[in-house]
Amino acid sequence: MKYLDEYRDPALARRLFAEIEAVTSRPWTLMEVCGGQTNTIVRQGIDELLPAGIRMIHGPGCPVCVTPLELIDKALAIARRAEVVFTSYGDMLRVPGTSADLLALRARGADVRVVYSPLDAVRIAAERPDREVVFFAVGFETTAPANAMAVLHAHRLGLTNFSVLVSHVLVPPAMTAILDAPDCEVQGFLAAGHVCAVMGWTQYEPISDRYHVPIVVTGFEPLDLLEGILMAVRQLEQGRAAVENQYARAVRRSGNTEAQDAIRRVFRIGDRAWRGIGTIPGSGLTLTEEFACHDAERRFAVADMTAREHPACIAGDILRGTRVPTDCTAYGTLCTPRTPLGAPMVSTEGTCAAFYSAGRRRAPVVVPGPPR
Repeated sequence: MKYLDEYRDPALARRLFAEIEAVTSRPWTLMEVCGGQTNTIVRQGIDELLPAGIRMIHGPGCPVCVTPLELIDKALAIARRAEVVFTSYGDMLRVPGTSADLLALRARGADVRVVYSPLDAVRIAAERPDREVVFFAVGFETTAPANAMAVLHAHRLGLTNFSVLVSHVLVPPAMTAILDAPDCEVQGFLAAGHVCAVMGWTQYEPISDRYHVPIVVTGFEPLDLLEGILMAVRQLEQGRAAVENQYARAVRRSGNTEAQDAIRRVFRIGDRAWRGIGTIPGSGLTLTEEFACHDAERRFAVADMTAREHPACIAGDILRGTRVPTDCTAYGTLCTPRTPLGAPMVSTEGTCAAFYSAGRRRAPVVVPGPPR
């Protein structure tokens, strides 16, 4: 398949591994900020095959994983209502809230439906004017244009029974928060190609300049990631810090300006809580006043709900990149893809799920026997 098989060529992969090793003269630590990239890196064993000095930290790049627990509880509270048709993408149905998940609610009779587009939810609202239809609008900048278009379409149709529960987060403020953390070890970033296909990469240039870190816009196939790593390491070795674009086949510097216009029309930037990380100023999107009539939090009066994480789950540390799944005592025992404690074990883009599906397990605890 064009533009897929070519980026999985094992011979080219070996050449890129060799080139990375040849240019590396000291240890470097890079972070990918995309769950799809994390999945490829872990499933393909790229992080284990890199030269010993190159360390990959898996960042908060899974939109399902960074959706805060209290927002899941808000979704559950709304979905329990008899008049509501609650719609979402499939992976959101299994994210655990404080007491249940959306899939469990559906099993108990709640009208929770999987949709493949927010426009499907708009269609349901048009067909069922007697029901309140809610769409769980989750994601980074990648999904924001489609969700903005759904709100615009519903607004034009005059649908008063359509609303969105918004959990949109933005990548650049998260990168800044990571770099500002006192325990930050990140020296360079791989930026998500699909986010940059929408937004371009101009927002990353001030970050690269201010913190003197290379940022490489990268695709999602093994060769994309290896070339992105090579480009970042070359910059570090040369003492440079700039934004470079590995994903030239899909990303332009200016991004998709029409998609950006739709986002700006429907959403405004505000503070947003990230699961396990806390509130990052200016890191999220909320509906503008023009479209506040479609805000599910306001409509169903759930804005003030709070929640606390399961005490055994270290999702926050994993999302910040300070720990890995195998550091968690619940990993692979209390927490598995079938019985997840935290969101990183739910989505295929979550670091915990990627580690588990790749067969990475905690080292067995050796209990010393009695002295002889």
